[in-house]
Amino acid sequence: MNGTHAIVVGDRGRIVVPVEVRERAGLAEGTPLVLLDTPDGLVLLTREQLLARVRGELDGLDLVSELLADRRRNAEQEDTV
Repeated sequence: MNGTHAIVVGDRGRIVVPVEVRERAGLAEGTPLVLLDTPDGLVLLTREQLLARVRGELDGLDLVSELLADRRRNAEQEDTV
């Protein structure tokens, strides 16, 4: 299994995903994909892969507590003005 595949952008911006990649990833005609434009380059993911990636990046974060702490800081700043 080689993780690098040379592909070419064709007419109207179309690309062809190699058959071995489609088979391994379970991609069929009409499978929705998401193209991420990241600082490190382009990443092509299925929706399920994107969901797993986002969950992994958010794992361990307590966003509600961070938001509440931020709101409290803002309220304290407003009270001192």
